[in-house]
Amino acid sequence: MDKKQFLSTILNRKSVRSFTGKPLGQDDMELLLRAGMAAPSAHNLQPWKFIAIVDRQILNSLAEKLPYAKMLFEAPAAIVVCGDLTKTGSSPKDYWVQDCSAASENILLAAEALGLGAVWTGVYPRAERVETVQGILNLPSEIVPLNVIPVGTPKGEHQAKDKFKSENIQWNRWP
Repeated sequence: MDKKQFLSTILNRKSVRSFTGKPLGQDDMELLLRAGMAAPSAHNLQPWKFIAIVDRQILNSLAEKLPYAKMLFEAPAAIVVCGDLTKTGSSPKDYWVQDCSAASENILLAAEALGLGAVWTGVYPRAERVETVQGILNLPSEIVPLNVIPVGTPKGEHQAKDKFKSENIQWNRWP
């Protein structure tokens, strides 16, 4: 991939909330998970766990219980990015959030590069959502779900948003 193609993937990434339901291949799921695990990590602790979901019943259960994840009813798959609190080492306790956020962004970018659609649906720090996901997926208390990423073939047209705003940039220091 050349530089322009790489930047195009970043600039064209979009949140896709509507899916055809076409099954996702095992190879694509593995590529998305590999991308997540390639993320930077404080002290290289890699405090992440990924729950790859392709079971329709589980996807529907999550869609029923999570207020902003109704697109899971259409998505053929999802990846739940979790922090493993037993792997925080001497890093500050909440660095897992940054590490898992970087992993999540890698997954979203990989989905774009593969021609798939995906969207980040927030779970942590909303206690009721964390408990819901932990309950549905039978997660132990030390595995904290950061988000649920529905993924699949996009239905319809989805356009990236130009979010560049020069007024959000300061050069060298605050004026």
